[in-house]
Amino acid sequence: MDFKQQLLFFFSALGAFNGLILSLYFLYFIKNKNRATYFLSALILVISIRVAKSIFLIFYPETSDLFIQIGLTACFLIGPFMYIYVRETIYLPNDKKWHWLLHIIPVIIVMLLIGYFFPYSENRHLWKRTSFGIFGWALFLQWLSYLILSALTIKSSFKKLLDMHQKISNQDFWLLNIVIGVGFIWLAYNTSEYTSYIVGALSFSFTLYLTILIWVFKRKKSSLFFEDTAKYANKRIDSVEANIIEVKLNRLIKEDEIFKNPQLKLQNVAEQINETPHTLSEYLNDNLDISFSQFVNEHRIKKAKELLLTNTNYTIEAIGYESGFNSKSTFFTTFKKITGVTPTTYLNKNK
Repeated sequence: MDFKQQLLFFFSALGAFNGLILSLYFLYFIKNKNRATYFLSALILVISIRVAKSIFLIFYPETSDLFIQIGLTACFLIGPFMYIYVRETIYLPNDKKWHWLLHIIPVIIVMLLIGYFFPYSENRHLWKRTSFGIFGWALFLQWLSYLILSALTIKSSFKKLLDMHQKISNQDFWLLNIVIGVGFIWLAYNTSEYTSYIVGALSFSFTLYLTILIWVFKRKKSSLFFEDTAKYANKRIDSVEANIIEVKLNRLIKEDEIFKNPQLKLQNVAEQINETPHTLSEYLNDNLDISFSQFVNEHRIKKAKELLLTNTNYTIEAIGYESGFNSKSTFFTTFKKITGVTPTTYLNKNK
């Protein structure tokens, strides 16, 4: 290799190596891990393997066919892991905790069968996007499909990005960075022949270094241009984690109205948002400056105020039960504590 090629190889390989290190960091050393964290680690890992395969295939054509076969399997896993990570970050976990396996296991089984019956060393033509390159086209379409699914999943984030009147959250920014970054790598690897591999490797390196830079700033508690420093200043839970919890809690409140359960406990809510009770309590106390009981009661009173003005067939006592209180006295006491007036007075003032 000449000096120019050596430089390209060095920076591309360095990005792949650092990707492996970052994947291990997310897997073993990050605090407050959840399921989404593991899928992020897996995503960075398979991209790193895919980049390493491409680098060695270009600069060292004699690279082991087994390593290339592993790299091709990683290619097919990039899309699924990205989509799973995005969904795990945005949506609340449900009872189907192993649903993600439906996206991963079939890919691994198919790639094992392809590796056995159609080894890369004897069927390289099948991996080129020509009229006979069925595997090459399958990879192209599968990766693109998952990119589209991921983009649709965070379409609200894209709307915030394009709307100057909406404030984009740290979670929105992070997910946009992930999806657009992977999309850029996909585009680079699916343009021209030689250039695409190098640009793809370098683009991954650039995206990775940018992510590491953001992470370093956050670890030092320095403010970034996209962070709401006032809201999360001097808080023990960082802004990314806090935004994730906020989104999950809001969905539970608005869609499921969990506060209507008079027996609701901190443990129940923590399990539904896939967080530990300690983390949830820490978020409420330090980031919102409110206790769990206050948080729940405020939403119950908000619901009660709505019912008082819209459901004239309900008695005031029935509205208290409907809002999640287990007794009339508790309802009246809490209502006056939060609003300053009794439910009856509030109703009379707003008729």
